[in-house]
Amino acid sequence: MPNETRRGVLGLLGAGLVMAATPARALDTAEASALVQKSLDEVYAVINSGKPPAQMYKDFEAIFARYADVDIIARSALGPAARQAKGPEYAAYRQAFQGYIGRKYGKRFHEFIGSKIEVTGARPVKSFYAVTSIARLKGRSPMEVEWHVSDKSGQSRYFNIIIEGVNMLASERAEISAMLARRKGDIPALAQDLQKAG
Repeated sequence: MPNETRRGVLGLLGAGLVMAATPARALDTAEASALVQKSLDEVYAVINSGKPPAQMYKDFEAIFARYADVDIIARSALGPAARQAKGPEYAAYRQAFQGYIGRKYGKRFHEFIGSKIEVTGARPVKSFYAVTSIARLKGRSPMEVEWHVSDKSGQSRYFNIIIEGVNMLASERAEISAMLARRKGDIPALAQDLQKAG
């Protein structure tokens, strides 16, 4: 599958997962599956809302900020450099990363009008649930997608998606690492780059 399509699927699913917050309670396989399906239904409602792209990007960034564990995802993407980032420097990076994710994946959402993703099952894996689904996009072969969800924070939140063997966290870590290397490890400069990227 082309990289842009894969990124689009990751973005769609990431947006679905960030909408998956629920009151604190222990998950089981049925609840994890229902959570993913409900989130997908809501994501498609936004995609098909007819809003201008810029508004959709803002909507998905706000959803990401509210329901995802942005701190864990941002730190994971930054890698070892996250240990060196302090106070306001890290806060600026985190905010820029949040906007970058909203724009980057939001730009791919138009590809999913008329598509369908069906949840096919769930299983416990260590401290989280892996929810499997099949993505059926127009004119493309079906793709299996695995969602990783957990309620360790007290709410159901996403922390990764794997599609056709591609790990979302690993992909973002590689991209952020490359951007940071171009800036010779300068995190404030990386944050400035992220404000324009996506």
